[in-house]
Amino acid sequence: MEPTRTVLAAGAVVWRRLGDSVELLVVHRPKYGDWSFPKGKTHRSERLPATAAREVLEETSVPIRLGLPLTTVRYPLHRPRPVTKQVSYWVARPIGDGEITLEPNHEIDEASWLPLEKAARQLSYEHDRDLLDRFVRLQKTKAHKTRTLVVLRHATARSRTRWKGDDRRRTLTAKGLREAHRLVPLLAAYGMSEIVSSDSARCVQSIEPYADHLDADIVLEPGITEEKSSPKRVAECLRNVCATKHPAVICTHRPVLPMIFDALEIAPIPLEPAQLMVVHHRGRKVLATELHHA
Repeated sequence: MEPTRTVLAAGAVVWRRLGDSVELLVVHRPKYGDWSFPKGKTHRSERLPATAAREVLEETSVPIRLGLPLTTVRYPLHRPRPVTKQVSYWVARPIGDGEITLEPNHEIDEASWLPLEKAARQLSYEHDRDLLDRFVRLQKTKAHKTRTLVVLRHATARSRTRWKGDDRRRTLTAKGLREAHRLVPLLAAYGMSEIVSSDSARCVQSIEPYADHLDADIVLEPGITEEKSSPKRVAECLRNVCATKHPAVICTHRPVLPMIFDALEIAPIPLEPAQLMVVHHRGRKVLATELHHA
């Protein structure tokens, strides 16, 4: 018997506060006559977080930023041929007020914000009601309101041994430039609005495509360069970044990473070029981390 093919998909439990109540974003599919949380299949070479953000936008018209990873749901599909659908979900919040401007179509004809109790009654599937229960458990400890910090190692750079001149001016390779552009939808999925980088050229180049995408400035931080970093300076940089209370990305070098992880009080992980760690935290407590390649 041939193994069952797995179809990868992603979605989000998107919430907003309206007055004293919390509302969740749900969609109606006319083909199946069901209500569910927005989700959809990945595109080729697309990372799952980017899929989740894109699918929510396409199905609801609401732009979002991802927060805490919630769970992965697996269930069988039998038509047109047997497959296992594997859907990864995140908690998410709307960027802006969450206004729905969806034009009804053959896939989604309605998207609505519903209070928790009404959403529980409206959802058609047990796995969606389980997602809602998971969200409610997080809500009880306020863990649904995490902040996000992305720690990024710069993309593939030119050989150190072959580079002549100031190492801080060493640039990315053609491969590294491609990696930098592939980071854009991944960083956008988490809604990064603060961009901090070592002032070395290879770090700045790694984050420039995303800064251009946002039309935002890059904050250059000498304290996270190879040459000037120290545990004290790295810890101070992190305090300043986290004090802004905005989702932030920090682009730095391999030798600086252990100091960053130590300041965050998490186990150090040797990131590869253009690899990033997404850190979900509340106060000084880290609740979850994710590793992604560009």
